[in-house]
Amino acid sequence: MATIIKNACIVNEGLSFIGSILIENGIISRISNEEINLESAEIIDAKGLHLLPGLIDDQVHFREPGLTHKADIYSESRAAVAGGITSFMEMPNTVPNTLTQELLQDKYDIAAENSLANYSFFMGASNDNLNEVLKTNPRNVCGIKVFMGSSTGNMLVDNAQVLEELFSKCNMLIAAHCEDEPTVKANEAIYKEKYGDEVPISYHPEIRSAEACYLSSSFAVNLAKKHGTRFHVLHISTEKEIDLFDNTIPLRDKRITAEACVHHLWFSSEDYNNKGTLIKWNPAVKKASDRDAVFEAVINDKIDIIATDHAPHTLQEKDNKYFSAPSGGPLVQHALVSMLEHYHNDKISLEKIVEKMCHAPADCFKIEKRGYLREGYSADIVLVDLNNKWRVDKSNILYKCGWSPFEGVEFKSKVSHTFVNGKIVYHNNRLIEGCHGQRLLFTK
Repeated sequence: MATIIKNACIVNEGLSFIGSILIENGIISRISNEEINLESAEIIDAKGLHLLPGLIDDQVHFREPGLTHKADIYSESRAAVAGGITSFMEMPNTVPNTLTQELLQDKYDIAAENSLANYSFFMGASNDNLNEVLKTNPRNVCGIKVFMGSSTGNMLVDNAQVLEELFSKCNMLIAAHCEDEPTVKANEAIYKEKYGDEVPISYHPEIRSAEACYLSSSFAVNLAKKHGTRFHVLHISTEKEIDLFDNTIPLRDKRITAEACVHHLWFSSEDYNNKGTLIKWNPAVKKASDRDAVFEAVINDKIDIIATDHAPHTLQEKDNKYFSAPSGGPLVQHALVSMLEHYHNDKISLEKIVEKMCHAPADCFKIEKRGYLREGYSADIVLVDLNNKWRVDKSNILYKCGWSPFEGVEFKSKVSHTFVNGKIVYHNNRLIEGCHGQRLLFTK
């Protein structure tokens, strides 16, 4: 069935205008600033709503396989589409770690059965799986993930020779978590000697310090420059790192790109007093000056993408002393509305939000026919009401872990509809089951 969305304020490619979109067979077949008529089409009158491309989140941890007491692909893809995210790229630090082509395929098989959103999965790198990494197909896998900082299982890559080979031989995008492990361990020892097991959470940004981030990210950027590697630095959290990146060339021409996450744009070290381990992330939420500098780098295009690093844990796991509480938190359901709150506070335009959360991920990863509202592109679409206040509480949280760092926050904006491949999967607080996302393809 064809669908016409009419009277929406369409936000796309730097423009906002009142118009209509025709969806046929899961594809955007027409976009117009005039009324579109087709007798057989279902009509959705979106007067008063803003129509955006579906968001693309380039960094999530959906915990399947092996950690499904925290989350799974089905539960977190539901939360994602409720938040306007129509495509995600998931990380390899599941159990077992995604370090072989067979284990990578297992995750694609699970998503094909269970994901409401479109999906891709990173192949993981370790100190001893280079041959497996080099088998990865750039046509249907988003990239290679390298943990240059502590991670689950056997995924810390700290062998200099392996890194040289990986960066010199890999013909696809490498994405990295950059924190210098020796610096972090030395800082841990200092605070453990002083406080024992009672280290206050407020010292997390001192332990996983700005210096640890910069040492690792600058090393990795220089390695990528040496070998001409297509390199993407995840979750930038410090002012110091920003000068590693360039805003003088178009994103499509960049070899080195960067991402900021919604929690590093919202929280600061001042929030540890109230939120405690609920906002323990790696890299750490740091000073307000770091947060503000990262936000400015998003605006001025030194940082290219806004993502989530969605990484749920149970409340029981988070409710522990510093060294025992895991890092990470759930974010996909609230990423867009948190950024729209910044829009309401005159910190960012709607067009820039769409650029950073829709267009830029598509361009950075060269995703085929997604991330834009264009004729011939997949109809991944989100409708938002910018004037529909609601408060986050446990009754409306969709994460399997059942909590959010945004609990108690009143947002001014709300997702009204989410379309994945032309089908409505979320409408006014209701998930519509039975639709499945598609595997993302890449024009490498």
